Amino acid sequence: MDAPHAPPEDSEVSQDITRKASAMKVFLTGGSGYIGRATIEALVRRGIQVVALARSEDSARVVHDLGAVPVAGDLTETHVLRAAARAADGVIHMGQHYGPDTAEVDRAAAEALQDGAGPRPYVHTGGVWVYGDTDGVADEDAPLFPPRITAWRLENEKRVLARAATGERPVVVMPGLVHGRCGGLVDMFYAAPGRETGSVPCVGDGANHWSTVHVDDVAELYALALNAAPGSVYAGVGDLHPTQAEVAHAVSRAIGRPGSVRHLTEAEAEERMGPIAEAFALDQRLTGARARRELGWQPSRLDLAADLARP
Repeated sequence: MDAPHAPPEDSEVSQDITRKASAMKVFLTGGSGYIGRATIEALVRRGIQVVALARSEDSARVVHDLGAVPVAGDLTETHVLRAAARAADGVIHMGQHYGPDTAEVDRAAAEALQDGAGPRPYVHTGGVWVYGDTDGVADEDAPLFPPRITAWRLENEKRVLARAATGERPVVVMPGLVHGRCGGLVDMFYAAPGRETGSVPCVGDGANHWSTVHVDDVAELYALALNAAPGSVYAGVGDLHPTQAEVAHAVSRAIGRPGSVRHLTEAEAEERMGPIAEAFALDQRLTGARARRELGWQPSRLDLAADLARP
């Protein structure tokens, strides 16, 4: 019986990556995903060469077609992450492993990426849901009260940011509820069920506010964050805060079923949507003023409901 193959050494992976993209600048995880695709486009528009982790042939094809160089691997292959980060001028971590070990995989991946990046920029993905319900309009310094689905992020992000004290350059980007390009959670949990059943779901009375951002706008924020000060945290949100009911009704119009909205109790919503229903019921009004002030971020498509109304 043949001996199992040992995983390639970091130097071997680095050499392979260098052969594929000798002038690369940024290594990205999650590049074939919803936000990742828009981020590759934002980086390429800036003349930045992108190397993107790809865990399948389909993912590799997607990132290649967007102008990035695919590197085979997934988030559990820390030797690949470390070597690719070491070869890059900056790193953006957007990928997520789904399963009971989500937190552990993300923590190990972030550590490998930061070990590889060293003193070069490292941009980590968080999310504004960790703030829970906000008391009016809040910024990045608000208290943290995460719903169950995102509670695991707190310790991981604390570890990421702590490395700023060692001379590294971690930054955390926290997108709001991302919309646009007929994708994202609104399409998955509101529009798709509406098309299937004839009525768009809404958790509770829908009076709670959402902090939202267009996928193209948050992609620009990721690109800008490569130049942010170490230890910075940015809420990637527009300053319009539609209510869940406003969004649900906008979805109903967009799918050709105007006014067909079904209000669900929290228990009904969780049965249909899973634990994410708790997050959809949060009343959040975050501001993206810090990113606009410090990075010159200029989100232009601020209103989810208005975006849904576009043809």
